[in-house]
Amino acid sequence: MKVFVAGATGVLGRELVPQLVARGHEVVGMTRSLAKQDLVRSLGARPVVADALDPDAVAGAVASAEPEVIVHQLTALSGESGPRHIDRFFETTNRLRTEGTDHLLAAGRAVGARRVVAQSFGGFRFARAGGPVQTEADPLDADPPEALRAGLAAYLYLEHAVTTIEWGEGLVLRYGGFYGPGTSISRAPDAQMTAPIRKRRLPVVGDGGGVSSYIHVTDAATATVAAVDHGRPGIYNIVDDEPAPAREWLPVLAKELGAKPPRRVPRWLARLLAGEAVTAMMTETKGASNEKAKRELGWQPRYPSWRQGFAQGLG
Repeated sequence: MKVFVAGATGVLGRELVPQLVARGHEVVGMTRSLAKQDLVRSLGARPVVADALDPDAVAGAVASAEPEVIVHQLTALSGESGPRHIDRFFETTNRLRTEGTDHLLAAGRAVGARRVVAQSFGGFRFARAGGPVQTEADPLDADPPEALRAGLAAYLYLEHAVTTIEWGEGLVLRYGGFYGPGTSISRAPDAQMTAPIRKRRLPVVGDGGGVSSYIHVTDAATATVAAVDHGRPGIYNIVDDEPAPAREWLPVLAKELGAKPPRRVPRWLARLLAGEAVTAMMTETKGASNEKAKRELGWQPRYPSWRQGFAQGLG
């Protein structure tokens, strides 16, 4: 099949494109940067350059590819970060999940694409009811901490827009937190999340009861290939088999990185220093079940647990 990958040079795109090519698909990879065309070629795809926030550029790029399937992996995770600036860090990504989604869907409809597979997030869930591990059918909290509201609204916009298209099949993949080479959780000295763990600047907050779901970036790509090939329209959690509270996964990750055990701080102090969003993520969030993805996509993660993945797959 002809597959158009928007975000081909991102962390997941660099894993996904070679897997699609290996499956025999003809892949066109979109990048915003002229300088990254050779990277797209090295992955096995034909490059096309377009700004995802320019509707005419996106329409032209998609028209030139005439894809049967569009894969939406657009993010822009750069800029000012830190626990008190989560909303600023995701500003452009939020636009890509709203405006960028609209541009890709309009272009896909115009060329007669039959399927769209899009990236969403399921690494942790804010929900006021239910157990610690939830399915795609369980409701999300409509009133999360202030710093996370714009991001939640953006990916819920994407999810609704993609899964309700009438001209094709729309699948949304709620990926868990990525780890592995090139991600924020890797052995690279400047990795966004593991760097502060090495410096003991990421503590266990309160009881550390906030549950997270992780996925190795290669496993995320494998699930995406499966969604390109088959599966009914809808939302799928792409996570490993073992959602875990922060008090479990954080000390294990620190040990794998050769760091000292994380400090522990009371919730009131974390709220004062880092804000309500980070505090809630470490204490209140819920994990996600992958049963639907395994059942309906026929997918199995290579690393069924983050324990195995942290030990063998950080890169």
